[in-house]
Amino acid sequence: MSTADPYAPQSGDVSYDVLSYDLTLGYRVRTNRLEGVATIRAVAREALSSFALDLVGLRTSRVRVNGMPARYAGGPRVLRVTPGGSIAAGDSFDVEVTYAGAPAPRRSRWGAVGWEELTDGALVAGQPIGAPTWFPCNDRPDNRATMRMEITVDDGYTVAATGVAGASTRRGGRVTTTFTSDVPTATYLAAVHVGPYRTRPLVGSGDGAVPAVVVTAPPALTAAADRAFSTVPDMLRLFERLFGPYPQEACTLVVTADELEIPLEAQGLAVFGMNHLVPAAQRLVAHELAHQWFGNSVGLARWSDIWLNEGFACYAEWLWSEQSGAADVESCVAENYARLAAKPRDLLLVDPGPDDMFDDRVYKRGAIALHAVRRALGDGAFFDLLRAWTVEHRHGLVTTDDFRHAVERAGGADAAAVLSRWIDHEALPPRP
Repeated sequence: MSTADPYAPQSGDVSYDVLSYDLTLGYRVRTNRLEGVATIRAVAREALSSFALDLVGLRTSRVRVNGMPARYAGGPRVLRVTPGGSIAAGDSFDVEVTYAGAPAPRRSRWGAVGWEELTDGALVAGQPIGAPTWFPCNDRPDNRATMRMEITVDDGYTVAATGVAGASTRRGGRVTTTFTSDVPTATYLAAVHVGPYRTRPLVGSGDGAVPAVVVTAPPALTAAADRAFSTVPDMLRLFERLFGPYPQEACTLVVTADELEIPLEAQGLAVFGMNHLVPAAQRLVAHELAHQWFGNSVGLARWSDIWLNEGFACYAEWLWSEQSGAADVESCVAENYARLAAKPRDLLLVDPGPDDMFDDRVYKRGAIALHAVRRALGDGAFFDLLRAWTVEHRHGLVTTDDFRHAVERAGGADAAAVLSRWIDHEALPPRP
């Protein structure tokens, strides 16, 4: 099997591209039992006699390709499928996989990722290779696809998931909700969250000036969530002015009754622990919202360019800090530059390596690199650049070279050289 990304060499198959996922899922919280049927529409990039789907910890009971039974072999990480006949390059084909099991996180060099049980519910932490713990997929960051999920849980539980929620139906003590995402979504950005939640609109959103936001949280945390997210409409207003129109079909904020180490973003959605409903976590709310532009809409073609997600979202934290009357951007730059100066200077931002792709230096150095470009271009040209970037690459894939060329178009070779000093060299340039 050919792999697409050296940072995750055991994930993904580049011999085909998925066009859409249609998932029918049933989950029981009390027994942590997941049953699923995944219908996958794909197109072959080369002639196929067999192909692989990523699937971890779940057992397959049937596979059909184009409606006909197919041979399959399940391993610890990969489901190898051999259809009854070969598939020619350029041909579209359908795969139906029936599977079940007790979903659990997978171990990785980045810790445990994937489907995770909570005290009373479950969540998905998909980044970067957690998606196969709950559905069979072509787990490549560059293979984005539309998604439809029909999810059934026991009555008393609510589901929040990637996509626009349809009406819920009740039958036999079970509740089924359908979520549809018509925008291309990376597998790591697909998510399901289940809990004894209540969903309601966020006050101050959806008035035409900012997108409609819904909050899904335990009833006991409703008041705390309202306070914690009261600034979200203002955040969205600022980010739309600086980055362009909100690019997603939905904006859902989920709060768990459990404490979480960090919030997690997904397509049109973010999840926070109850410990994040405090004023000190406002920067994290801004960070996850900014990912809806940078990472979830403007997407990565390869993991080595992760700074295009995290550096941009970190810089958005500082922009919100200044807007909200807290520390201004210059103070944030100075504080974080000092921290960078005290750390090892052995990280190459343009290719940090898989072990360091989530290192804090990627976030902070990436943000300061953007500030250096801002200083080289001036505010007007810099924010024109960001708005053009999000519009041109809306729901598309980018690399660092794409951004490098955009900076050069905006400010010439001198601006591109400023960016290069921050991303192409380990040495720490002077503070901008």
